[in-house]
Amino acid sequence: MHVEHLFVYPVKSLGGVELPESELDERGLRYDRRYMLVDEHGSFMSQRKFPHMSLFRTALSEYGIQISFTGDSSFSSIEIPYNKEGDDWMTVQVWEDRCKALVVSKEVNQFFSETLGKKCALVYMPDSTRREVDKNFAHRNEITSFADAFPVLLIGTASLDELNSRLPADNQMNWDRFRPNIVVKTSVPFEEDNWDYFFINENELQCVKPCARCVMTTVNQQTAVVGKEPLRSLSIFRTTQNKVMFGQNVLLTTINGKLKKGDRVQLKN
Repeated sequence: MHVEHLFVYPVKSLGGVELPESELDERGLRYDRRYMLVDEHGSFMSQRKFPHMSLFRTALSEYGIQISFTGDSSFSSIEIPYNKEGDDWMTVQVWEDRCKALVVSKEVNQFFSETLGKKCALVYMPDSTRREVDKNFAHRNEITSFADAFPVLLIGTASLDELNSRLPADNQMNWDRFRPNIVVKTSVPFEEDNWDYFFINENELQCVKPCARCVMTTVNQQTAVVGKEPLRSLSIFRTTQNKVMFGQNVLLTTINGKLKKGDRVQLKN
């Protein structure tokens, strides 16, 4: 088995970026979900409520994250600096977690507020902010970014192939519906369900729990149109305790170098 794809999502719930390689840190892949849009109450915004967030595209430049909006005829874009410095702090909320974040700038807030038609702010998670993962699955008080729950999401290629074999030819799913960080080339559908510890190069990782999927997977990432798939089909054969499961949440147990496409994936004996 080997790493087939690597993805990061610099701003939570906006478009992702595929990379040939990525540095790792204790929060996951570098640049992944260190930024997030919040409403006037500090609560995170996502495609669950605002599907047109899917129409923002992101790219990594030398100096920052380039954001462009593809949802109308008037092309608009802005660049966000990688490391926000300043003292404009606010308390933000991701599900049940509350933590401190830095507001990027009034200019950036105006860009997103005008584009989305809703007052909002873009915030950054600095290194000083520590958001811990669920203690029921943590070993050493591991932390994560603004991701839903864990530092890394992993899916095997055979799992998506199996899902697509159950869908019409004109409604095949791409990786952008599931927002994984690591896609592993596999031969058996959902074999990652049975993984525990595994290695990629000298990095040790652990699958700790399946990922429960939500309505966000039904948002077409090119058009922002909300449909019924893939949840309708997944619910037939991937439901556990009334939750649809697809992919594995992963902790980083030993960080020792980059991840690269093509890297060997080896299960721990």
